[in-house]
Amino acid sequence: MNLREASPPSEAPVIGCGPLMPPAPTQGRGLKQQVFDCVRAAGLIPRVDVARELSISPGSVTALTAELIEAGLIHETDAHRRDGDGSRGRPPVALGVRGGAGFVAGIKLSDHRHTAVIVDFAGNRLGDASIDSTSLQHNFDDIVDTAEAVLLKALENCGKDLKGIAAVGLGLPGFVDHETGMVPWSPVIRERNVPMRQAIAERIERPVAIDNDANMVTLAELWFGAGRSLPDFASVTIEHGVGMGLVLNHRLYRGSRGLGTELGHTKVQLDGALCRCGQRGCLEAYVADYALVREASTALNWGNRGMTAPHVMLESLYDHAKAGNDAARAIFHRAGRYLALGLANVVNVFDPSLILLSGERMRYDYLYAEEVLTEMSNLTLQTGRPLPKIEIHAWGDLLWAQGAAALALEFATGAAITAEAQTTS
Repeated sequence: MNLREASPPSEAPVIGCGPLMPPAPTQGRGLKQQVFDCVRAAGLIPRVDVARELSISPGSVTALTAELIEAGLIHETDAHRRDGDGSRGRPPVALGVRGGAGFVAGIKLSDHRHTAVIVDFAGNRLGDASIDSTSLQHNFDDIVDTAEAVLLKALENCGKDLKGIAAVGLGLPGFVDHETGMVPWSPVIRERNVPMRQAIAERIERPVAIDNDANMVTLAELWFGAGRSLPDFASVTIEHGVGMGLVLNHRLYRGSRGLGTELGHTKVQLDGALCRCGQRGCLEAYVADYALVREASTALNWGNRGMTAPHVMLESLYDHAKAGNDAARAIFHRAGRYLALGLANVVNVFDPSLILLSGERMRYDYLYAEEVLTEMSNLTLQTGRPLPKIEIHAWGDLLWAQGAAALALEFATGAAITAEAQTTS
């Protein structure tokens, strides 16, 4: 089993070094958009490499990049010579995204803290802000107020104006329909089937794109992190709930209804423990922090701690386990076995090259101890081939929001290129 703890993406990333799309330019997006995406993905890239990545002629790349430069979306810059390249003359020219072309915002709503980041078109962070949550659940109107408040605070912190935002990306836990902007269910909102995107867009009068928060983490890994050069990988998030984002052929997979890859709500026990979604036997009901706290309340006789914050109880449970308390250790061991079952199912169904375990709960090493990974190996198909690598990313809240910013960048740059193409046609 390949397990290593990797550093999360940097605080102010430069967009990465691998294609974000399949090589053939036939994915339903315009060729100019694909050229821009290729430049954006690489950070800096010569025209000849763009042509090679997209399997198009150098002449087409020259014409398309000239239009993107004219539109102010990309720029030319001197590329660094390769080691050992002693050639003289003018340095090679590379293309890069022009950060000053605009800026976007990303917002992450959660049960304990709401965060926002402002980034430019090159993905560089300009400012951020956070607001502590006052409750695990909020009324719909209140959560809209909170999203606006944390956004305005982030804008103030970097001296930007709301009207200058090209787009806003919003990530939150639960079932989120990316296409319609509806939220059928979220653990942080009391109501169901709420028009989240419409409400936020009307409030701030800016374009808004929304998605499940696990997809946001996966987008951040795809744009800024470990998944930049990988065609297929899965990102499993473990915090107050359990989520998963999946990249197939360099693209985020959402499913036909935009509600796919809900790993936390796959069933691991018929008529099992009650999940916060209302059903029974979900993986989340055995692995998420509220599940561990529920177990601890019984096993450690913590019934009188009803007013104690869950994260405080979870820290206490972990301290007891580290101190050798058998009941506490058994709770984490059981959760680890269920996690192994969930991860094995991911491997058996999707066969990703990499599985990223993300979120604050990854500080609890019982969830990825050697026996957990051995259990996962035992539950996967035995083909004689190595299993996917496992990496641990203990992400903080701001990096979740940065994934939401990646969604906004995708939306904003696509809109800018479409508008530029209509102007020149």
